[in-house]
Amino acid sequence: MSESAIAARWRALGKSRALIPYLTAGFPTPAVSLEALQRVAAAGADFVEVGVPFSDPLADGPTIQRTTQTALEQGMTLPRVLALIRDAALRAPVIIMTYLNPVLAYGVDRFVTDAQAAGAAGVLFTDLPAGVDPGVEATVTNSPLALIRLVAPTTDDRRLASAVQGATGFVYLISRLGVTGARDQVPADLEANVRRIRQVSPVPVAVGFGIGTPAQAAAAARHADGVVVGSALMDALAQGGVAAMERLTRELAAAVHA
Repeated sequence: MSESAIAARWRALGKSRALIPYLTAGFPTPAVSLEALQRVAAAGADFVEVGVPFSDPLADGPTIQRTTQTALEQGMTLPRVLALIRDAALRAPVIIMTYLNPVLAYGVDRFVTDAQAAGAAGVLFTDLPAGVDPGVEATVTNSPLALIRLVAPTTDDRRLASAVQGATGFVYLISRLGVTGARDQVPADLEANVRRIRQVSPVPVAVGFGIGTPAQAAAAARHADGVVVGSALMDALAQGGVAAMERLTRELAAAVHA
């Protein structure tokens, strides 16, 4: 899928909001991970984020760190992540969420080519602020892959315009400071931060970090175009298996789409 597939999905949603589950590739095993990807897509996911396991996941909280370590112990690598995406053959557009280092080791040009061939629609670099590596950014933007920009709530107005420059697909707004992980409530300044992004970028805004319950997802969906849920789904997968994760996905989808 290309960036146009992401745009097409947003158009198909109309005024409805999007549910964007995040799954760590290879957790708890490659086989279960494949089933999990297919089940969340069937349970109401509008897009699916697939996380590439990395040995130094600084932006991630305890849950994602645990799943990452397990996936690495299972032998999950970037080539195997791409194979997993290809084998899953999801109809929902897939966003690869990764730290920059695995891509540099793999080769940026090769990654872009192989990610597209595997069926990915976009990529989000967790640790690549806009403008830091123009070469990497240009390689992605000159390909069919969407370059998803990550924006922090502390980004001031002067920096914000450059932070989302060249963004395609959507902008990922971190709802709060700190690492990933479910929290008790949606931040009070969420609406204001979404509004600020919309003033400088024409692409949809998705919100993630700290959203774990249907009530929180519904609250976030009142302001943002999409809602990303990761840690809560990975906890459900770890504790109750694929069935528990699928059940939570359906509950989240109902809340977001309402």
